[in-house]
Amino acid sequence: MSTVRVQAQDFDLSAEVAALRSGDAGVGAIVSFVGTVRDMNDGAGVAEMELEHYAGMTEQSIEKIVDQARARWPLLGARVIHRVGPLKPMEQIVLVACSAAHRGEAFAACEFIIDYLKTEAPFWKKEQTSEGARWVDARATDDAALEKWAAR
Repeated sequence: MSTVRVQAQDFDLSAEVAALRSGDAGVGAIVSFVGTVRDMNDGAGVAEMELEHYAGMTEQSIEKIVDQARARWPLLGARVIHRVGPLKPMEQIVLVACSAAHRGEAFAACEFIIDYLKTEAPFWKKEQTSEGARWVDARATDDAALEKWAAR
C-alpha cells in the first residue's frame, strides 16, 4: 500500500509508521526519513521557509517516484508526506517511510524516493533570511545523489 499526501499541517511520525505496518505480518523492516527546516543555509540565518506547489500535479509526480521505487524493490508499503506553506526552523517538512520484508530493500527505496523528491518533485522553496527573501535551488549534491540511481 502506498500513501502520498501534500499538506500544510504537521504529521505524527509514530502514527504514520504504525499505519504503514498495520496488519501486515510480512513487514520485517520499516525505514523512515524525516526532513526538517534548518536555522542556517548557505551562511545565512533562516527565520522561515515557505514551500509552494501545484496541487494535483505534485501528488502525481510523487506517486510516479513511489511507483519507480516499487518497481525496483519488493516494497510492502510506502508513505510520503510533504508539507507546504510557511515553516519555521525545526519543523518537519517531509516524511518518507518504506516497509519491506528485509531492511536492505527498505533502506534503498527510502533513499531513492528522497533523492528523487529533492530534485524531481515540483516544489518551490523560499527562505526568509536576515538578508531578505531568496529562492532555494537544488544543490549539486542533490543532483549527484540522483545520478547514482541511473547507474543501477
